[in-house]
Amino acid sequence: MDSSDNKKQAIDQSFRDSIATINQDGKRAWIFPTKPKGRYYDLRTYFTWAYLLVFFTLPFIKFHGEPLFLFNVPEKKFILFGAIFWPQDFFIFMVGMIIFIVFIALFTVVYGRLFCGWACPQTIFMEMIFRKIEYWIEGDATYQKALKKAPWNAEKIRKRSLKFILFFSISFIITATLLSYITGMDNVLSILIHPSAHVGALTGLLIFTTIFFFIYWWFREQVCLIVCPYGRMQGVLLDPNSVVVAYDYVRGETRHKFKKNEVRTGGDCIDCNLCVKVCPTGIDIRNGTQLECISCTACIDACNHMMDSIGLPQGLIRHDSENGIKNKTPFVFTRRMKAYSIVLLILIGIETILLTTRSDYDATILRAKGMLFQEQPNDQISNLFTIKLVNKTRVQLPVDLKVENYPNSHIQIVGEAITVKPEAVSQGEFFVFLDKKEITTRKSKLEIGVYSNGKKIKTVKTNFLGPIKINIKNN
Repeated sequence: MDSSDNKKQAIDQSFRDSIATINQDGKRAWIFPTKPKGRYYDLRTYFTWAYLLVFFTLPFIKFHGEPLFLFNVPEKKFILFGAIFWPQDFFIFMVGMIIFIVFIALFTVVYGRLFCGWACPQTIFMEMIFRKIEYWIEGDATYQKALKKAPWNAEKIRKRSLKFILFFSISFIITATLLSYITGMDNVLSILIHPSAHVGALTGLLIFTTIFFFIYWWFREQVCLIVCPYGRMQGVLLDPNSVVVAYDYVRGETRHKFKKNEVRTGGDCIDCNLCVKVCPTGIDIRNGTQLECISCTACIDACNHMMDSIGLPQGLIRHDSENGIKNKTPFVFTRRMKAYSIVLLILIGIETILLTTRSDYDATILRAKGMLFQEQPNDQISNLFTIKLVNKTRVQLPVDLKVENYPNSHIQIVGEAITVKPEAVSQGEFFVFLDKKEITTRKSKLEIGVYSNGKKIKTVKTNFLGPIKINIKNN
């Protein structure tokens, strides 16, 4: 066993017996992280501004009078980059969801929980919006602890009231924006402008606002530790080659306090605990990769700042793999990563084909239930059919029907001509007439072309029911 293994085993493992957010009595231990600062925190702030700009402006962007993005589950209508999807396109969404899951798996295998710390809405809203408001109102961690212990005097009531109002207001804005992705911004604005006419919708909006408020006011990091399943996936997907936020125990151990002008004979870690103080989930990254770590990089900034202060190299805590720290080996794209990548590329190819071959129209033609064939004059047989048409476009669709594989046939529409309104579903009935001499089997294959404005938009295959022909052979 080499020295690096000895150093790693020397780390106290008692932390695995509990989590930082639960005390010995089994009660909630409140986390007061020190306000982070540094290069990574600045990058996260810039990314957050871009993220929020997109999140809050997309519902207002329209394409041909429709939202650019809409996920209207109640009405089963979905719009993605202006393209309308209906339940008939559900398989495209299923493949898309599988791609997303495989991508998350591949991303975790390679980069750990980087998504959690940098792109997860829960982390962005909690750490980059609500936490910053908290720092602005109550001060840094030391002042927050003192305020929590202080009696309810005028200052505490003022600060807590301001914090409550801002937290609830922002939770309401977030909830309204999320609702606009489901029902459209016009409907949300209608609810807000005319609340008396949308009591049910407004009640639901306030209920979800309260839930969001509760999460960011009290529940906080427990969402990542208890509710979110992604943290559990991390333990299954990570391996020694995954790049995570890691403490270089080879360089850092053994720890001892810093003394000015000393010649350090141990590790570079001076046991300042800044990495613990800034952690929003309260863990000690020096104990190794843990379930609670969301890869927010606050500990990297804190450690780099301390290393600069005492004149030691940065990178004691950094993005690296277990093998990279232990063996000083560069990043390796393993067979496991290659396998995930191949599967991901195949799925992306399938999704691309499905999207490019997707039709803006859908048609289903079936023989009318309970109806047999009908004998008609001029030695013809007729069948009654029902047609269901889906128009996914934003223009009205006039429809003509034509039998493609029987030249002497003709179609008679029952009632008015078939027309489908924009983004709507329409049904109709029609008769198909065939000559008896063309019917050679009990069920004849029928190909019906669906035309609009002289252009074929769909070919639908169905069965035509004819009379049974009995051949009598003379002996």
